[in-house]
Amino acid sequence: MPLPKGGSNPWPPKEHQAAFDRFNVWSAWWTGDPDALARAYIDLEAQGSASERNFAPRRTQYAGGVIGAVSRFFWGQPPSVGSLRNKLHVPIGSDIATTSADLLFSEPPAITLPTAGAQDRFDTIRDDAGLDAALVEAAEVAAAFGGVFLRIRWDKELREHPWIDAVHPDSAVPEFAGPALKAVTFWQSFTPDGGGVVIRHLERHEPGKILHGTYRGTRDSLGRPVPLAEVKSLEGIAGEVNEDGAIPTGLPDGLLSAVYVPNMRPARLWRDRPALAYLGRSDYSGVEPLMDALDEVYSSWMRDIRLAKGRLVVPQAYMQTQGRGQGAVFDVDQEIFTQLNMPPQTQGGAQITISQFAIRVDEHQRSAQQLVDQIVRAAGYSAQTFGSDADGAAAAATATEVNAKDRRSAITRDKKIRYWTPELRRLVRALLVIDATVFNTKGVGDPEEPPAIDWEDEVSEAPLTVAQTAQALFAAQSASIETRVRMVNPEWDDQAVQEEVDRIKEETGGGMGMGMGDPFGMGDEGPTGQPSEEEPPPDEDSAGPPAPPGGGKPAPAAFLAKKRPPAPPAR
Repeated sequence: MPLPKGGSNPWPPKEHQAAFDRFNVWSAWWTGDPDALARAYIDLEAQGSASERNFAPRRTQYAGGVIGAVSRFFWGQPPSVGSLRNKLHVPIGSDIATTSADLLFSEPPAITLPTAGAQDRFDTIRDDAGLDAALVEAAEVAAAFGGVFLRIRWDKELREHPWIDAVHPDSAVPEFAGPALKAVTFWQSFTPDGGGVVIRHLERHEPGKILHGTYRGTRDSLGRPVPLAEVKSLEGIAGEVNEDGAIPTGLPDGLLSAVYVPNMRPARLWRDRPALAYLGRSDYSGVEPLMDALDEVYSSWMRDIRLAKGRLVVPQAYMQTQGRGQGAVFDVDQEIFTQLNMPPQTQGGAQITISQFAIRVDEHQRSAQQLVDQIVRAAGYSAQTFGSDADGAAAAATATEVNAKDRRSAITRDKKIRYWTPELRRLVRALLVIDATVFNTKGVGDPEEPPAIDWEDEVSEAPLTVAQTAQALFAAQSASIETRVRMVNPEWDDQAVQEEVDRIKEETGGGMGMGMGDPFGMGDEGPTGQPSEEEPPPDEDSAGPPAPPGGGKPAPAAFLAKKRPPAPPAR
């Protein structure tokens, strides 16, 4: 399918506009920019510099129904004329996105290729191109926008291999065949004169090729096609495309030079829209009212602090004039006042009144904490993951206890891994094929088998806990030396494990020492290293009190009962 013809057609396409409207709101919550939140909810329009913004309330903000309710969010309330904006934003949205990325890629997944040549080449690209850092970035974007695109790029003048970058969904128009990505069009906009003219560069990824096109239009319409060389930053691409405006990728059928990783499915907002039904679901979906309420609580808290500033109300006679037309002031640091010609106050009324309101710290703190717990739970995470104590008392905990409290976060992580794994397999395979095609890399080709993706555990066991577990297995004689070595050092390969096993056997005499019946590892030898002489069995009558089986002092009562003569029979 070719690039669009342009003209007065809107861009992005009309059938995708609902998603882009939502992306605009999610972007504001993710970036945590109060101005972006204001623009998203009350059409804040910039006129000149940042200090010359004009608030333009919409009529829908005063209307009823669903539209009016959404427009009357805390961030959507029309400001009072002449009032300063005293709204405080809590960046809970960015915290959620960052936490999602940390849960997935704080420990990079192990990616194993079927051949040694492919593995070596991929490891080189992974290290030099910063693939792991790109995946962390992509995971954060996916949590905020409901998904992310990973695109393969290359430039022979910059690097000797391709690399991967993350593309945000608000810069892409995807096409799906069921849940599979069939094609995707990325774009970037330029405003050369700063006016109403907008130049868009469209980059369409299809099986086997990448199409490039440039259009000169307006903010709302795509406009007419223009040569790529018209944009200076695109001159390099203009020299690489063929007569059809395409760059071949050499990828086989079923592979694209870009993949889409959904954050979570289904996308509840667009389940009845065919063009959007297979987009992912944002962690913010349905949580926006709670995040808005959290900002309102913190803004109210800060308002209490502002109003609680101590103020003095003094009689007019206490004021010192500054001259005609200059008003009067009261010096709060003055210690001696001129004697006032006035009768004493018989009622004992205070001439200076102190006004200072209380700060409702506890009420605001508990309200904010409750909202935070509800927000992270609705987003699919445990409160413990965000440092809250809502799931139990805060104390030093083992990894097992941490996993129990973070179970909701662990479940969400596992679900996201199921969406990431197949797309990473396709991406790695396409990366190696393009590397072999564009850079003529030998011995790599197209891997016949998909790469294996192994994910690290979410929470690593503390070294002391692992050591105690290994000791318990040894004491129970239920695990071999090799099993215990692998447990304590899970990152070691087979050779390192075998070398450690051999060293342990050498130090412990073949691994037979340190048994439960020989706690000091001396075997048949005494403390001096010499064989112990066998003692003859003691005489029964001359023997002292027998020691109990576990050692220690003898039982005197049992010994005396053995030597006492039998009692005479009763008469």
